[in-house]
Amino acid sequence: MSVSYKYWDDCVESEDMKSMWMDAEVRKEWDDVGETMGQKVHLSQDPDGEPYITEVEMKAVAKIVVHRHFDSQLDPDVICAIAEISSGRQIVAQQYDRKNREMRIGIMQIVPDIAEWLVREMGYRNYNIEGDPTLLYRPFVNVYFGAAYIKWLSCYDGKDRSEEFVIRAYKGGIKKATHKSTKDYFQRYLSVKQILTPSREQGTYDNNSLSLEGLSTRTKAGEEWTYWDSRVSPSDMEELWNNPDVLKEWTKSGERHGRVRFSHNKENRPYLSRVEVKAVAEIIISRYFSSRGVQSTALAALAEVVSMRFVNGARARTGLMGIDYPTAVWLYKDLGCRAYEVKSVDDLYNPFVSMYFGAAYLSWLSEYEGRQRSHEFIVQAYLGGPENVNIQETGPFWNRFQEALSYYEDSKKDSGSCYIL
Repeated sequence: MSVSYKYWDDCVESEDMKSMWMDAEVRKEWDDVGETMGQKVHLSQDPDGEPYITEVEMKAVAKIVVHRHFDSQLDPDVICAIAEISSGRQIVAQQYDRKNREMRIGIMQIVPDIAEWLVREMGYRNYNIEGDPTLLYRPFVNVYFGAAYIKWLSCYDGKDRSEEFVIRAYKGGIKKATHKSTKDYFQRYLSVKQILTPSREQGTYDNNSLSLEGLSTRTKAGEEWTYWDSRVSPSDMEELWNNPDVLKEWTKSGERHGRVRFSHNKENRPYLSRVEVKAVAEIIISRYFSSRGVQSTALAALAEVVSMRFVNGARARTGLMGIDYPTAVWLYKDLGCRAYEVKSVDDLYNPFVSMYFGAAYLSWLSEYEGRQRSHEFIVQAYLGGPENVNIQETGPFWNRFQEALSYYEDSKKDSGSCYIL
């Protein structure tokens, strides 16, 4: 594959260029070298004439991609460190892995087959690369799929994985995550990451230098992250307005029909109030699962534990209920749970869609392998996978759930009781 770029404008969309210009550090860097907004921006070149992006540009791309597609789930510094040691931030870098017989390309050294698998099986469809792997040389496309792969590795096999596992598996594959061949790669990663973030604690990031206006130029940012109405159907919104507790809360905060704001934390991540979570759960149960006995309070408590009520999910888990795309597709296609359609992973950032498939999965777990299951099993299987349940070893899952349940159950009920089904 022969690809050559001279200008940023050759390998990014116009909306991406606007976002880059809105980053204060990028704008300063570009102004200092004589670049002008509205004209083509030159890519930096190494002594061999190969195009690369600067450290400032790399940080901006990573922050923009994370904010748009992986908010509250990934750290941009992880992406920047991998790009640094994998490709030196060279846009058209490529390396053939003779042992695995695969080509790694672009800033994040992503394997085209992995990227196509992420599109086809995992629902990452913001960029259509099937049939044209050269698109992976484009910075925003390459970082998007690199980030998606990192996220998948972070919860491989239904378990929350360590940073070391993720980085070593990214380099050598799952089987090499604990092999000596990837040990040096992880040590280099740690060294680079520490250099990239000298002024703040590892594992956190500050996006103050990146204008939210600049991040709002594509569909998955801006109003998409700000308002309920941009995520949820009119009929679902009407149901929420009809809930007396939601009506009271929204009226008090000055919300109006057609423009209801999500709550945001100090990092500007959208989340649901407990009143909203409980209302969404009650609506989903009353519509679709009233005959199955699933309790709305149990769903609300699971949202509390899984995502901390963040709309996009937390850590590597997707959406309010932490249901990943393959599970949702399986529930939709094989089990006939089709009240909501799921075409891509982005559909699961709709609170109603996530809650619906969360309820469907909870119901399925209640009779896992044809046996009526205990409440402890159901909760621990939901959080850690049914194959990994061990009542003695995974007790903390159950304890966290019970604590969360106390936020939603009627205080008049027996405090020692717990209802799921």
